[in-house]
Amino acid sequence: MAAGSFRRSIASQLSKVLDLPPENLIKSISAVPVSKKRHVADFQLSIASIIENSSGDCSAQDLHLQAQQLAERTVLQQVWKDGSEYGVKSELFSTVPRQKAVVEFSSPNIAKKFHIGHLRSTIVGNFIANLKAVLGHEVVRINYLGDWGMQFGLLGVGFQSFGNKEKLKSSPLQHLFEVYVQINKAAEDENTKKLAKDFFRKLEERDEQALSIWQQFRDLSIEEYIRIYKRLGVHFDEYSGESFYQEKAQEVLKMLEDKGLLQKTIQGTGVVDLSEKKDLSAVSTVMRSDGTSLYITRDLAAAIDRMNKHSWDTMIYVTDKSQSNHFQHLFQILKLMGYDWAERCQHVSFGLVQGMKTRRGEVVFLEDVLNEVRSRMLQNMTSTKTSKETQDPVETAEKVGLAALIIQDFRGLLSSDYQFSWERALQSRGDTGVFLQYTHARLHSLEQMHGNAELTDVNVSCLQEPDAISVLQHLLRYDEVLHRSSQDLQPKHIVSYLLTLSHLAAVAHKTLPVKGSAPAVAQARLCLFHAARSVLANGMKLLGITPVNQM
Repeated sequence: MAAGSFRRSIASQLSKVLDLPPENLIKSISAVPVSKKRHVADFQLSIASIIENSSGDCSAQDLHLQAQQLAERTVLQQVWKDGSEYGVKSELFSTVPRQKAVVEFSSPNIAKKFHIGHLRSTIVGNFIANLKAVLGHEVVRINYLGDWGMQFGLLGVGFQSFGNKEKLKSSPLQHLFEVYVQINKAAEDENTKKLAKDFFRKLEERDEQALSIWQQFRDLSIEEYIRIYKRLGVHFDEYSGESFYQEKAQEVLKMLEDKGLLQKTIQGTGVVDLSEKKDLSAVSTVMRSDGTSLYITRDLAAAIDRMNKHSWDTMIYVTDKSQSNHFQHLFQILKLMGYDWAERCQHVSFGLVQGMKTRRGEVVFLEDVLNEVRSRMLQNMTSTKTSKETQDPVETAEKVGLAALIIQDFRGLLSSDYQFSWERALQSRGDTGVFLQYTHARLHSLEQMHGNAELTDVNVSCLQEPDAISVLQHLLRYDEVLHRSSQDLQPKHIVSYLLTLSHLAAVAHKTLPVKGSAPAVAQARLCLFHAARSVLANGMKLLGITPVNQM
């Protein structure tokens, strides 16, 4: 929106409050120069020029107060009225068409390490899906498992030698990983290699016995994943995987051949030429020399299948940046095949996390990380006086710990690598998830102590202190922050906004007591703190954090 139409919009709202024609007001509104000071408005209203142009007998002080109260009164009413939809109902989103989005995220490999990259993909994908859903889009969350390939040949053989059915049932991820490590050591042996190839060939030929072993590995792993994702507050609409696209990948190869896009190399592999001059200077390999498909071929089949099944408007893949080339190739091949919708596919990439280790050493499974953050947080809470009042300290520690992980991860640009630090993540002061949770709990207990505020009998003119105004002004900006994140799918805008909101609310909590204040002042302040807590909770939930009421 150009500054001119901003002025017109502001003028039309002010005209209702000040009872003056908008035309008289437009020339009195000017943009404020950018300043290094923290609390500076975007536009200013020249009271003197209004009085000059006004035939009425209103004083500068009256006008100033009325203008100031307009925005403040409106924001409290808006937060109250819109509740969890505050910011989303803004005119900034009024022209955005409602769409259907497919988001593929997490996507771990069965029997391999659930490494920290999968954790990042899980929380980033969850944020993007949450944001899209809150903005009114229809979202399909897909977990595309690494559930096919030669590792299942090795696993099948390995399970016959090292497997234990009880362990498989009680902790499938851990046990399959152990079996995989053991069989990999033995895989140097030519006979083991041959057995693994034979087992995988049986899988490809849909041999019943081999398939039933594979199916058991897959089903039990998914059951355990669902349990762990539940701890993260994450769910999926579909558990898909490479195994779904074996036959369809062969259909893709046939399509590529029919369109004249599949070329054979001297080695017998199948490639697609992606070079501009069509001189094979840039190719993507889509077929092995024995005619079997590759990861990218299965991805092509999956993309086409999802379009047929879901008729999506946008499809987002959330993986680490090392896969950027893979997705460039994927989208290019789809385009060459004549699928214009390839332009609506997007790869949201993220950087690497260094230094995340548990006390026992290297992180292998996501559950290790969750247990670690919970135990460290519990220890921190036990050493402070307040935690003794908490009803369920273990559950609270888990939610606060998860907030710590998410905020440390989301503070910077997603594409940046960062050094993980338990100490920094779990600090209760400063820009951390722990501080957000602490602020939320504190504001919640304030409401509990003084009874819930009622907006009907609130006199907003009681909120004239600079610390109250700062919170109100910040609440007004929430929709702009949501809009920025919806444009670039970066959570850092929301994180930065919520941290500032928490710092402003913490200051206001100290300087604007509810207890001992005159009833009208107490009620207005309570309403202010309720609005701050409500917006804080909304933003936290968007990021994938469950706000706690005690800690």
